[in-house]
Amino acid sequence: MIIDPSGTSSNDVYRFLISAVVPRPIAFVSSTGSHGHNLAPFSYFIPLSSSPPLLGISVNLRRGEPKDTVANIRETGDFVINVVTAEMTERMVRSSGDWPAHMDEFEVAGFTPTPSERVKSPSVAESPIHLECRLYREIELGDTTFVIGEMLWAVVDDSVLTDGRVDVLKLRPVGRLGGEGYALIGDLLQFPRPRVDRATGEPLASRSANEPKAPPA
Repeated sequence: MIIDPSGTSSNDVYRFLISAVVPRPIAFVSSTGSHGHNLAPFSYFIPLSSSPPLLGISVNLRRGEPKDTVANIRETGDFVINVVTAEMTERMVRSSGDWPAHMDEFEVAGFTPTPSERVKSPSVAESPIHLECRLYREIELGDTTFVIGEMLWAVVDDSVLTDGRVDVLKLRPVGRLGGEGYALIGDLLQFPRPRVDRATGEPLASRSANEPKAPPA
């Protein structure tokens, strides 16, 4: 099969991409504005930078108009990315309906809004990880608004941590597939990254992850 975007409808290109680029993390975005709270999942989502901590979400237009999420972010300048777990999946999908702007998806889907620390937008109490963001930049990309948020604060439930780090097996995050498909973490493959001398390409002696680095000479 060959895909030529110049001769393919945007809907068909979209369906192809979401089935080929898998699994994708889900940004469950909570926001607030003059119409009240909004809650919606987006799977065109990626971390962009750690200094400053930036995250990017692509939000398509809806019938030529900005979605409620983008409208709220423009109004308040902030939003929260909540991580979706296996237990949240069915209700998360319910929130993705094309609900009227005045309807609160927290109520529609049975989630609980909880006050955030640094932003006006509420967090989802049922999610174990909340990333509080303020709008850093918008980039218009055709029919998509690429929203870049700067993480101001993160809240992580201790129940998903092992040795101070997020444990994916405890978190049980949900990934987005094509069509109506979703994926859970199954078997994990772990391979150590090669350690080589930058100048010669020769292998360096392996070092335990817990072994301290030698001080500079």
